[in-house]
Amino acid sequence: MSSPHRTAAVQRDTSETQVRVAIDLDGSGAARLATGIGFFDHMLDQIARHGLIDLEVEARGDLHIDGHHTVEDVGITLGQAFARAVGDKTGIRRYGHAYVPLDEALSRVVIDFSGRPGLHLRVDFTAGSIGTLDTQLVHEFFQGFVNHAGVTLHIDNLHGHNAHHQCETIFKAFARALRMALEIDPRAAGSIPSTKGSL
Repeated sequence: MSSPHRTAAVQRDTSETQVRVAIDLDGSGAARLATGIGFFDHMLDQIARHGLIDLEVEARGDLHIDGHHTVEDVGITLGQAFARAVGDKTGIRRYGHAYVPLDEALSRVVIDFSGRPGLHLRVDFTAGSIGTLDTQLVHEFFQGFVNHAGVTLHIDNLHGHNAHHQCETIFKAFARALRMALEIDPRAAGSIPSTKGSL
């Protein structure tokens, strides 16, 4: 079943950051990323490639302080872009889940495009930073996304002792869960997947 491409572009400017995000939820996984934090770009690339989402992110932030504002504001702006692109959620599967391994690491992500922001994240990172990404900021990214996309998101790293592998598995699983939830269900006949009639 074909559907129109679901796209959005959002610009967020504050005294701390300038962020531009453009997405196509029905893309091919192409990405153009420039946040100034190399490992963060690598994680955003996982979202694009494994979610089959075309993604452009350009961020300029106060990295001379640290990466907090940049990472959080990218999450916020990405969430806003998803909310716009998804629209009223007609015909989507709504729920998505994925398990993704990488060597010794294994993560599970479950998402619901419910309209209700909620985050559970359980990742005991074994290192305080990966490249120049402070691992505490992974929570800030997903919290910003959840609050502005209006989704319920559960992320659990089930196994892992290499922080790079832990982080990569949660972003890949997030991408695959997004892909499942946002897929148009041919059996839904254009309905909204809720007994309330709206999400």
